[in-house]
Amino acid sequence: MGWLKRLFGLEKPQNAQVNPAPQTIQQQPSAPAATQQIAPERMGLNGEYDQSGLAKRVALAFDQDNQLDDIDTLWVAQTGSTVVLKGKVPSQDILNKMVSVARSVNGAAAVDTSQVTIG
Repeated sequence: MGWLKRLFGLEKPQNAQVNPAPQTIQQQPSAPAATQQIAPERMGLNGEYDQSGLAKRVALAFDQDNQLDDIDTLWVAQTGSTVVLKGKVPSQDILNKMVSVARSVNGAAAVDTSQVTIG
């Protein structure tokens, strides 16, 4: 089972991307010219607004890496623009790889591994 399915109950959307182009959102329907970009940490798998967008895109990035696609003892969350990893990983090398992959996702300002154990 992949990361997206296990963590969010989602099958991988057809056009899902780790770093999609952002869509613009309208501020108010009465003012069509008032638009703004979606914050990178709130961007979903297809560039839409998603409160958990960063965590979902990190999960997608983990799914796309053959070394990371079968670790089912770790969870991904987010607090603002910080990716939070929780759980257990088999080795420090795997954790280092996960941190590197998570940092490569647009909108990830930091990766918190304080809730991860190795072993």
